[in-house]
This record gives sequence, C-alpha cells and structure tokens, in this order.
Amino acid sequence: MKGVMILGTASDVGKSMIATAFCRILANENLKVAPFKSQNLSSFTTEIGGGKEISRAQFIQAEAAKTPASIYMNPIMLKIRKSMRAEVSILGNHFGEMKGFEYRERFYDQAVAAIEHSIQKLSESYEAIIIEGAGSPAEVNLNDREVVNMRVAEIADVPAILVAPIDKGGAIASIVGTLQLLPPEQRKRVKGIIINKFRGDLTWFQDGIDFIESYTGIPVVGVIPYQDNHGIEEEDVDRPVTNAPSQIDIYEEWANHVKKHLDWSFVQEIIERGYGE
Repeated sequence: MKGVMILGTASDVGKSMIATAFCRILANENLKVAPFKSQNLSSFTTEIGGGKEISRAQFIQAEAAKTPASIYMNPIMLKIRKSMRAEVSILGNHFGEMKGFEYRERFYDQAVAAIEHSIQKLSESYEAIIIEGAGSPAEVNLNDREVVNMRVAEIADVPAILVAPIDKGGAIASIVGTLQLLPPEQRKRVKGIIINKFRGDLTWFQDGIDFIESYTGIPVVGVIPYQDNHGIEEEDVDRPVTNAPSQIDIYEEWANHVKKHLDWSFVQEIIERGYGE
C-alpha cells in the first residue's frame, strides 16, 4: 500500500489538518485513501457504531477522504480523564482508566499488534494511507516504547514528511533539532518538509528555505499560509465551528488551499515511490 506519514516538530503544528488536506486531494484524484493514527490522546471522539469510537480528527479525515470511518483508522484511543489518567481502548475494547506509565508497561506489545493488524486490514481495502504522527518523533525519553511516530512508519514501510509551524518562531531550529535527534535510519525516511501557519510575504523567508534545504539535504515541499477560518473542527480544540458551509465545501476549500502552496507533484512522487533509500 502506498502512503506517507505526517510527522511534526511538536504538538499543535497542524499535522491533523495537513493529513486532512492530503486525504481530500488524493480522494479527488480517484485514489482509495484511508487516514490512520495509531494512538490518539484526546477528549474528543466520535462514535462510529457498534459501541466503538475513534478520535474526532480521524473521523474528519475519513470524511475528507470520502470513505466510511473505521476502528482500524485509530485503533488505540486514550480518552483524557482527571488526575493525569486516561481511559484506554484498543480496537474498541475498553480496559479502564490508568496512568501513562501503567499503560506503557502493560499494553506495549498489544498496541504494536493492534497497529500491525489495523494497517493490514486497511491495506485490503485501500490503495493509500495517510498516517498522522503524534507530538514529536524526537522525544527520545519515550522512544523505547514509542507507538505513534517512526515505529509506525517502519511498520507501514512508508516515507515521512516533517511539518513545522512558523507562526510562533523557531521553525528552523525545530526542524534541524528534530532531524538531528533521529537515528540515521529513521532520518532517511523524511523525504520532505512543510512549513505551516505562515504569515506575511514569502519572499522574506526564501533565505530560510534555502538554509533548511542546504543544511538538511531535504527539500521544503510547501509553505502553507495561516488560515484561521477553514471551518474544520481541529483535533483538540474545544471550540464550536459556526457559520460554516457544507462539509464537502469545507474540505474542498481547505484541500485547495494546501495544494496551491505545495509542490504537489513532488509529494505525489514521495507517496508513489515509497520509502526506498
């Protein structure tokens, strides 16, 4: 199965929104595409029938991909509760509330198995998969039992694109730092970089793009201007969307916005070619 993983330099960089756009762009090209996020830590879920629920973000991505939502698109759901606890669900099976350390110790092997099973099931029905990472792949203190970033890219055997936001500053340092902290074999999977949430005149940032590409050896495949009124509910934002057009119009408008500012032909090549060398 073809695909790509959307990594981020941190949380809240726009990974879910970029993945949503990719789902719609590929669906518009008549490709059967599925979203995937191995594990989501969130308070916002959507029921999909049979007593099962997935993250709101993956449900929205499935709508953007013009396909029914499935438990295999988000096999592990950690719903935030009080006192640093979360309710653990794996493939729709509930295991009660627990703290993060307890979950990592008890369920690592089961989580990996659920991810492998889910990717296999999706590969039976879809031609491509858009995988969303979580947080940063450079959180070295968590890498021994990591099931949300590069471990997933390795299981699916797909290349990755790294997303960095520029609206709060520090984008270049966060890109370089993230890549430097990845082991060489994982760094090879990163085939492109997206600068997200850009404000202002792009010509003022061309020197930054040139530096990123020359220093890292990885092309910047897009600089996405900030758009606050896209009308799509974001992953962990408790804010109702008002005065929004139909969902189809929302996804179409957002996908067009992202595609306009991407080297989409290069992204297509990344997805088509796969990981490779």
